[in-house]
Amino acid sequence: MSAHTLRLFFLGDGVQASRPIVWLIGFFAFLNVYSIQAVLPMVMADFAASPLQAGLTVGATVLAVGLISPFIGMLSDAVGRRNVICTSLFALTLPTALIPLTHSLNALIALRFMQGLAVPGIVVVLIAYIGEEFRQVGVARMMAIYVGGTVMGGFCGRFITGHAGDLVGWRGAFVVLAVMNLAGALLVWWRLPASRHFVANRNVKGAFATLRQHLQNRRLMASCAVGFCVLFSLVGTFTYVNLYLAAAPFNLSTAGLANVFAVYLVGVLVTPLAGRHFKRLGFMKALLWALSLSASGLLMTLVPSLPVIVVGLTVCSSGVFLCQSATISAIAKNVTEGRSLATGIYYMSYYAGGAVGAWGAGLAFEGWGWHGSVLSITAVQALAASIVAMVWRKRT
Repeated sequence: MSAHTLRLFFLGDGVQASRPIVWLIGFFAFLNVYSIQAVLPMVMADFAASPLQAGLTVGATVLAVGLISPFIGMLSDAVGRRNVICTSLFALTLPTALIPLTHSLNALIALRFMQGLAVPGIVVVLIAYIGEEFRQVGVARMMAIYVGGTVMGGFCGRFITGHAGDLVGWRGAFVVLAVMNLAGALLVWWRLPASRHFVANRNVKGAFATLRQHLQNRRLMASCAVGFCVLFSLVGTFTYVNLYLAAAPFNLSTAGLANVFAVYLVGVLVTPLAGRHFKRLGFMKALLWALSLSASGLLMTLVPSLPVIVVGLTVCSSGVFLCQSATISAIAKNVTEGRSLATGIYYMSYYAGGAVGAWGAGLAFEGWGWHGSVLSITAVQALAASIVAMVWRKRT
């Protein structure tokens, strides 16, 4: 049998074979972004940090993702999707491996920022890749598969870090993540198919013209604003709920906090199942329902009962993942030129929301505890719903 025949026998070909690797790219991209949330109480104790200072270790990563996303979009439009994705996965390994060697909070924040610089080359470019390579077979469904991978990666990053941190400390946990990053980069480099429909655009002047066009697109700008609000909600919720549950009367251990992130697994199941119905329901209605679902779950966490809080976090996170899937599906569907640049603009706004969420919800937490964080997050979700209702409604 030829090498090509063996490859087809074991791995398959075409769209069906591409689904697992798209899922895995989403998984490895988000394995690192929020992993430190599960060990924040340990980091606070190690560096004698305040809640807001500890929250900056999350905010630094998402801020870096936001800052670099538009430029990665332009680079990808010029040099191709696959090369940027694979290079970024390898680049993510280095700062992850250096984190266990840090001896100050500022150094940790700097390395977390460096992790964030590598992430846009994965997530921004992959969304453009999906929009180009799978337009004929259902962008929304493939995007839901990708989002399912990001959800699972976000869960495993927290879960693995939390349990490893309970056994070998938070520094040892990042050694485990570094090894996983390297293995994932090698796997994607071997398995990700080359682009078939990519057309290079090395015209910088044309790229800036496309940028102006995107900035005048009200529906795209509304999507960016919604993305800001969505990640504000997710980062604010899952950064400071850890500190809330680690304190009395819950007193959860690091492993216990890691177990709470099992609520993400519901999102793994819900997002792909719901994604196939977005086109029929309409992206605007889907997003409004998802925002309502998320806000309802968040309000449930105000009940001082651990089981009720876990259910509330499950509902809240599932709503957030559905918001994300609906928004990026709408962008992939409606933007036909400069797709990677449009995705980069979206992610700049999205991750800026995460950075502001780590800061804003942190200030509210220090001032009024978990109730203050919940109030700030629900207000931002209401803002997102208002933007969608005003701008995304059907044209008459």
